Amino acid sequence: MKRVDATDVLLIGGSIAGATTAEALRRRGFTGSIRLVGDEPHLPYDRPPLSKKVLAGTWTPDQVTLFDGKRLDALGVDVTLGRPAVRLDVLDRVVGLADGSALPYRTLVIATGLSARPLPYGHGLAGVHTLRTLEDAMRLRKDLLKARNVAVIGAGVLGCEIACTARELDLDVTLLDPNPTPMWHQLGPEIGKMIAELHADNGVELRTGTRVTGLSQHAGRVGGVHLEDGGTVPADVVAVAVGSTPATDWLVGSGLTLDDGVVCDERCRAGEGVYAVGDVARGPWEGGTGRRLENRTNATQQAVFVAADILGARERYQPVPYFWSDQYDVRIQVHGSVPPDGELTLLEGALASRRFVVLVSRGETPVGLVGWNSGKRLSVARREYL
Repeated sequence: MKRVDATDVLLIGGSIAGATTAEALRRRGFTGSIRLVGDEPHLPYDRPPLSKKVLAGTWTPDQVTLFDGKRLDALGVDVTLGRPAVRLDVLDRVVGLADGSALPYRTLVIATGLSARPLPYGHGLAGVHTLRTLEDAMRLRKDLLKARNVAVIGAGVLGCEIACTARELDLDVTLLDPNPTPMWHQLGPEIGKMIAELHADNGVELRTGTRVTGLSQHAGRVGGVHLEDGGTVPADVVAVAVGSTPATDWLVGSGLTLDDGVVCDERCRAGEGVYAVGDVARGPWEGGTGRRLENRTNATQQAVFVAADILGARERYQPVPYFWSDQYDVRIQVHGSVPPDGELTLLEGALASRRFVVLVSRGETPVGLVGWNSGKRLSVARREYL
């Protein structure tokens, strides 16, 4: 096994979280060695545009790159791409890669993110896609350009964005989800109903409140989606957006605590000399016992926090979750959370006008804010309530 000199900070995961950690370290004056290791062949890139700009063809793959080679060289970061990590020895402080090399470290930052969750059936069928990586987006786009009927399984943020992009490509689209409305878990029932109306107004057929039971196929290619109510949705392309799982398989047996992610303390530490950052990190955020935050804003904020902690800061990570989603001519922004039983209070605008800010509370405690085409007003409310 090839072994190199110990790296002062070893970043596993060529993501925005990993790259931002490196940049934040340098900005704070860190002069030690930094190595970034990614399993994909690409330099760190932005994932939110994959389901919109890249899938629609309005951006080229190069336009999602966030940290090009010159930027990383200027930061003094050694980059290793296309070589996934396969094991971690926390006692000897060594990460093993798939090519047999061993990378010793003094401090390790795990930023491996998520893997798309597949369906339990339909494996190997042409026309069935998940969307997590740049390659996924390009393969799905290639199929969409030849498609007529598209079924999107899962009406969370990603599924809704894929459905939106497919409609903008003038395809027949059906959006399927077992919950009563799209984005049920992210927006609750009342605003979720507005998301349903938005998609219906743009020509999407919604099949909510029913589960998918299987796929039909002809000559190795998907032909339709079977539902538990007995119906079948025709589809020559199926996009699967039923969630993701933390990329932690390589950490099994490492001694770290794994439970729907890498379990961290309030300082994002997973073990002696080990941090986790971004989608893969699960910690006591918002006063809870354990939660992961799957959004780009958290990935960058947490990366900056971890860099500071590595350099001696001793604070508690206290994020306010935030995400946004662009669908058709609407931008939805959410700070905090929107539980299904949350009480909504209109702060600005009107629901009927499709331009508003809503406060979400549990009892007398504000827990979230939702803005619909109201970015400036939402920022003011964020400072006042959260």
